[in-house]
Amino acid sequence: MEQTQPIAKFAAGAVSAALWENEITLNSGKTANILKASVCRRYKDHNENWKTTYSFSRNEIPLAIYCLQKAFEAIIEKGKNPEITQAIEEEKVI
Repeated sequence: MEQTQPIAKFAAGAVSAALWENEITLNSGKTANILKASVCRRYKDHNENWKTTYSFSRNEIPLAIYCLQKAFEAIIEKGKNPEITQAIEEEKVI
C-alpha cells in the first residue's frame, strides 16, 4: 500500500497540523477532491523514542489552534483555485 504524504504541514513547537487531499464520492455519484487537516503532538518517551499523541495540555492548545488556523488558511487559498479543488455540492447531514 502506497504511503500518502500531506500536501502541506504547519508546526509550532512540538505541535503540528498536516493538510491532506482526499477524493470523495458525493451522493450524486460524482467524485471531488477535498482537503482535510489533522493535528498531533510529537514527544520523546522515557526511552528517548519518538511518540505521537492527539491530546494537548493547556499550554499546547494555543499551538494547536495556531497550526489549525494556518491549515484553514491554506484550504481557503487552495479553494480559490478551481484547478486544484473541484466545486463540491453541499450535502445535507441531517
